[in-house]
Amino acid sequence: MTTHPHTRYRAGVDIGGTFTDLILVDPQTGTFAIAKTLTTPGDPSQAVEIGLRELLQQAQHIAPAQIQHLVHGTTLVTNAIIERKGARTALLATQGFRDAVEIGREQRYELYDLMIEHPKPLAPRYLRFDVPERMLADGSVLEALDVAYVERLASELAQHHIEAVAICFLHSFTNPAHERLAAEVLRRVAPHMRLSLSSEVAPAIREFERTSTTLMNVYVQERVERYLRELQTRLTRLGIGDPDNALLLMLSSGGIATVDTAIKFPVRLLESGPAAGALAAAHVGATCGQPNLLSFDMGGTTAKLCVIADGKPWIAQEFEVDRVYRFKKGSGLPVKIPVIEMIEIGTGGGSLARVDSLGLLKVGPDSAGAAPGPVCYRRGGTQPTVTDADLVLGYLDPQFFLGGRMALDLDSACAAIQTHIAAPLKLSIEEAAWGIHQVANESMANAARVHTLERGKDPHRLPLFVFGGAGPVHAYRVALALGSPSLIAPFGAGVMSTVGFLIAPLAFDFARSAHMLVDEMDWRKAARLLGEMRGEGEALLLASGVPQMHITHTYEIDMRYVGQGHEVRVALTQPMLEGQAVGAITDAFDQVYRALYGRLGPPVPLEIMQWRVLSSGPKPNLSLRVSADGCGDAAFALKHVRRAYFPEARGYLDTPVYDRYRLAMGATLTGPAIVEERESTVIVGPDARCEIDAQRNLVVTL
Repeated sequence: MTTHPHTRYRAGVDIGGTFTDLILVDPQTGTFAIAKTLTTPGDPSQAVEIGLRELLQQAQHIAPAQIQHLVHGTTLVTNAIIERKGARTALLATQGFRDAVEIGREQRYELYDLMIEHPKPLAPRYLRFDVPERMLADGSVLEALDVAYVERLASELAQHHIEAVAICFLHSFTNPAHERLAAEVLRRVAPHMRLSLSSEVAPAIREFERTSTTLMNVYVQERVERYLRELQTRLTRLGIGDPDNALLLMLSSGGIATVDTAIKFPVRLLESGPAAGALAAAHVGATCGQPNLLSFDMGGTTAKLCVIADGKPWIAQEFEVDRVYRFKKGSGLPVKIPVIEMIEIGTGGGSLARVDSLGLLKVGPDSAGAAPGPVCYRRGGTQPTVTDADLVLGYLDPQFFLGGRMALDLDSACAAIQTHIAAPLKLSIEEAAWGIHQVANESMANAARVHTLERGKDPHRLPLFVFGGAGPVHAYRVALALGSPSLIAPFGAGVMSTVGFLIAPLAFDFARSAHMLVDEMDWRKAARLLGEMRGEGEALLLASGVPQMHITHTYEIDMRYVGQGHEVRVALTQPMLEGQAVGAITDAFDQVYRALYGRLGPPVPLEIMQWRVLSSGPKPNLSLRVSADGCGDAAFALKHVRRAYFPEARGYLDTPVYDRYRLAMGATLTGPAIVEERESTVIVGPDARCEIDAQRNLVVTL
């Protein structure tokens, strides 16, 4: 990596369940350095510091102060909710509505399960309180807030050491006055208590989802702030950038925010790590002429799949976390925030393999994680994992894992598979290892198939863009199972998620619920709502250092046929607003509705339920420059031959192993083959054809 004393560098950090990935980029030249280190579950910031020291050691002429920004994604919020390791949290609700968060939608996600379970609310019933007050749907006051009641309740909560309070009153998204007044009382009586108001966190219709999101936000707030302040301390100790402005956080929607914003709205960090991977896939896919593809990110703990359409990942406005049944919609806690839409399954390199009570081979969702990790890591693991199987099959080089920095123990992996899988199933070690490998592949392919078809996409038409430490090992078989036309493995696939952190703009989105019939639009009210949200977005971005001339705003509305239960998203352009063009809005709705469902609905009026504004700064211009080492002849990159298992040959084949760093543009090879780089390994099956394109992506035609 070339260096210059006056260059300002940017770093990206992705903390996964097993590994923490880092990238350091010179935005002017596109040169970069990458690092990968085991995650430290007890204190994730420790792994970040270790990885940064490794990066600085690689680029010895870079001073730590030259790193201007470090953009970070974390699973801390998700883990805190799943593990129930947040603050003791109370809920203040409108009188008669404290149980709305537990009643939910009264929907059975598994119709015939007599023992059905629902996720427990983050505030138990004894900490949910009915507050005398009532706001009507139009924002008028039916019953004033009982301030004396709130004062007594605040004092009692403080005496019982309640650490956080969520305030969620009926119709506060229309008029937040009662929520704000209750917050003033709580701050006066119990100034150290953390508060979240639904009118700030999720000002939108649907009481259940709004309450759940607000509870989640305040439940994790203290833990997130503690972690981020600790990380800032570590960055300061390393001498990296301005301690107040160097650290930025990836949001679930694909934008980035400052530490202060992330601390105020930590719920928006729920899917920050996976979101970066989808952005990276969209970015690299667009540069190589593939705006439509299926992003496949397989790490040590999970696999994430996301449809990229027209160069952008899909955005959903709500999702679920902590599902009781992992793949059952409705079995988790709802979160009403924008999020890059993807499916995440518990299949990764560290996923544990076992034989169940019926004698069937199962893989995941439990994972060995970073501690103890797979058996072959020699860190105390005893149960075989997907990585152990990949090693036994010859797909991984025990002496070249992480570029040789971490030796793998093949004998221990064989022994674990023999004891726990091969012997119970009366299989050879190789057959058992292939079974583990293929069960993992089929699980991911099935999830990908459902995800793409539910979004109206044909998996047979989408190239598979593969990355993550374990993804390139499994991509060939997953692509075959899906019927994909090709797969694309980018250079540096093992840490590709980190690229997503560096191409995202500073951005924040806002929503307001305001019901209007399209044929009876109140254009003045619409302009006021959009103007309020636009002003909030500008204020946040200006405070983050974005010049006003570089701030942009996009508008959307959630629409439906009158009487429908849910809405579709429609873009709202400036000409529509200025021309008060009802016809153009109707046409835009028809186009979106037909694309989603293949037809239009009944001839009934349309209504708008929510208004949205996305305020963003300029998108960073990032073009990574890959070293031109190597040549167009694959023979130049041949390292050696290794025996690897391929079912087509019903056994092991002598398989050529290529050095990824010596494969230049134009190089071609045919399978079976293994292509190695420090952070990942690409397995290519028999008869497939591979080519290195202009961006040094490895493109496999199936």
